[in-house]
Amino acid sequence: MPAVQDLPGPAALVDLDRLERNIRRTRDKADRYSVHLRPHVKTHKSVEIARLQFDGNTGPVTVSTLTEAEHFARAGFRDITYAVPLDPVLLDRAAALAGRIQRLNLLIDHPDLLEAVESRGGQPLSFFLKVDCGYHRAGVDPASSAALSLARRIADSDATTLAGILTHAGHAYGCRDREEILAVARAERETMVRFASRLEEGGVPVPEISIGSTPTLSVVDDLGGVTEIRPGNYVFFDRFQAAIGSCKPTDIAFSVLGSVIGTYPERSEFLLNTGAMALSSDPGAVHLSPGFGFGEVFDPERPDGPSLGIIASISQEHAVVRTGGILPRPGDRVRVTPNHSCLAAGQFDRYYAVRGTRIEGTMFPCRGW
Repeated sequence: MPAVQDLPGPAALVDLDRLERNIRRTRDKADRYSVHLRPHVKTHKSVEIARLQFDGNTGPVTVSTLTEAEHFARAGFRDITYAVPLDPVLLDRAAALAGRIQRLNLLIDHPDLLEAVESRGGQPLSFFLKVDCGYHRAGVDPASSAALSLARRIADSDATTLAGILTHAGHAYGCRDREEILAVARAERETMVRFASRLEEGGVPVPEISIGSTPTLSVVDDLGGVTEIRPGNYVFFDRFQAAIGSCKPTDIAFSVLGSVIGTYPERSEFLLNTGAMALSSDPGAVHLSPGFGFGEVFDPERPDGPSLGIIASISQEHAVVRTGGILPRPGDRVRVTPNHSCLAAGQFDRYYAVRGTRIEGTMFPCRGW
């Protein structure tokens, strides 16, 4: 097989040793806490990686688009949660998929969607009630009477079944260290367990209590009462996760191979052909450092070696790297660790699976919505 250095950049690289270690560590944690693992595959969108998450088999997965759900269903995945509140215009498409697999769970947090489902008719659809545990992006307020009322309506409707309650502690990404993340993780669990108890006391059964977020699950010390976890980014991690304490830099399994296309000694800068179309323009953990940059650059043959610099500015197909060291030469290859691996991976139609500098195969993510 060819070596990494033989690839033209930009190219997406998946470090198999790190990937497999990340997968094994999270699977062991799920086993230790006796919870189901339903990984969120939006990070990689790849059947090849999803099968690695289940030792070559298919298992329950979480997706963020119906295209992902359909893609994984075609590959034999039969138990899928579409973890975005459903747009009513997608009801027919979702129902068609539900009829082809064993289980499709959808999300709901508003009674108008329930009314749309009931008006449509047909076979009952399975819904998780989305709960806001502090992120304030989506979900019902678990302390409100409206949340109890909606849960009861979903459970009692002939058009729906209540799969359980589901949340995502996305506000953990605003934390500064592992201690702050742990506080969010504990609040996430306590909020969901308390709400489930309130529902059951009100006569509404709660089959599943599902939580997510790679940061919270990387530090969590108690999952009592929780039945399911849905981390996604943990397979790759990224520079943001390392900055807030979810992982170590040596856990980051996704990088982008780029080429040096200019050097400017007078500015101690060099130019790459890996711009926003390869890395995204996610500014990273600016709450920790205003000058966080858009990625960190390493020698492709020494990904664990010293940093060659930080991407100081980014445009569509260019990245300016500021360095205090020796400048590379035009044509040299580099590996860039992105701020947000999910967004960076989404820019590519294939990943190269590597061990060290040896390419062992390719992986193909799905694309579109």
